Amino acid sequence: MSEEANTTDPQRGLRKERVGVVVSDKMDRTIVVAVVRRVPHPKFRKIIKRTTKLYAEDTKGEARVGDKVRVVETRPLSKLKRWRLIEVLAH
Repeated sequence: MSEEANTTDPQRGLRKERVGVVVSDKMDRTIVVAVVRRVPHPKFRKIIKRTTKLYAEDTKGEARVGDKVRVVETRPLSKLKRWRLIEVLAH
C-alpha cells in the first residue's frame, strides 16, 4: 500500500493536506514546514498572511531546507508531530 493510497482510503476518513516550505531539517526524521494561509483581517477585511509551523515525519530524510513539500495529517507521532511528508514538490 503506497502513501498516496492512505490519503484517500474511505475507512480512514478524510485527511488534511497542506503545501509548505521546509524551514528546518536539523532533527532526526523530522522536518518543520511553514504553511502560509491568506485570511481577511477580523476588523479591516484586508487580506493578510498567517504562517503556521507544522512538525512532520520524514523517515527517508529526503527534504531539505527551502524545499516545497506536501504533508498529510496523521495520528500523533510525538509531542508535536502530527503530520507526515508525502512528497517533495520542488528543490
